[in-house]
Amino acid sequence: MPHDHDHHHPIDAGAGDRRVFMAIAVNGVLTLVQIVAGILSGSLALIADAVHNFSDALSLVIAFAARRIARRPADAKMTFGYGRAEVVAALINYTTLVVIALYLAAEGVGRLLDPQDVEGWMVVIVAAVALVIDTVTALLVFRMSKESVNIRAAFLHNLMDALGSVAVIVAGTLILLFDWRLVDPIVTLMIAGYILWHTAREIGPVIRVLMLGSPSDTSATEVLEGMESVAGVADVHHLHLWMMGEHETSLEAHVVLDDGADAVQVKEALKAMLSDRFGVVHTVLELETDGDRCHAAPRIGHDCRSPA
Repeated sequence: MPHDHDHHHPIDAGAGDRRVFMAIAVNGVLTLVQIVAGILSGSLALIADAVHNFSDALSLVIAFAARRIARRPADAKMTFGYGRAEVVAALINYTTLVVIALYLAAEGVGRLLDPQDVEGWMVVIVAAVALVIDTVTALLVFRMSKESVNIRAAFLHNLMDALGSVAVIVAGTLILLFDWRLVDPIVTLMIAGYILWHTAREIGPVIRVLMLGSPSDTSATEVLEGMESVAGVADVHHLHLWMMGEHETSLEAHVVLDDGADAVQVKEALKAMLSDRFGVVHTVLELETDGDRCHAAPRIGHDCRSPA
């Protein structure tokens, strides 16, 4: 389907920034309350949820800064613009989550080997408050989650935090009813496992953008075949297909024209096909004739030997 070349920012960027700032403030207060309550109650699960909430607040701070940087126009230093600031921020956020999850897993194993007393009532009450706040925070950024990989990650984190709070409530209840202290480190390990699983799912597309990878739903081979099906095109090689950002796909290629083909018409037809069929928003095409084409050039990638 057709794509435009504009960055996908909210219609009212200021209102979006205020929502993110509110989410940061709410998460910050919740984190402090959970840490204090976790220390007083002796609940590692509650502290684990607090650490995860802190990572959410930190990710929102990074996303907030990245949103503002990404809106800067292209300049002499950054000729492609600053849109990838959000992608870089996402990689930082996910990497931090992996470190936090591994730390929580180590602490959880330690508590399994040496269980500690836990105040169940405080765990349940604070986790219930966290459940409400996590849900509110997720709703604050829900609309923007469709526009940015960072905001979407923050939304999913807070939504899943709400489910983590449910798990902590269950753990506190089991401690109150059955004095089963092992449930606290078990829930901690479950939270750590969730963080690792979720991060593994989300970090791949982020790395793909930073590595100049092609879109996961677009085959470079299909793009080549589509280009070669356009009237007047004899051959396509030297193809580069990559993501400029989460919503922008770019392409460079060498196109060999049929004898007698109108270069302007072929170029316009190629760009229209690439935009309509593959959503490519930025295209650079080098038109060649059979006499001046690159010889032994790969269809995908670069390397060219001039004619002898």
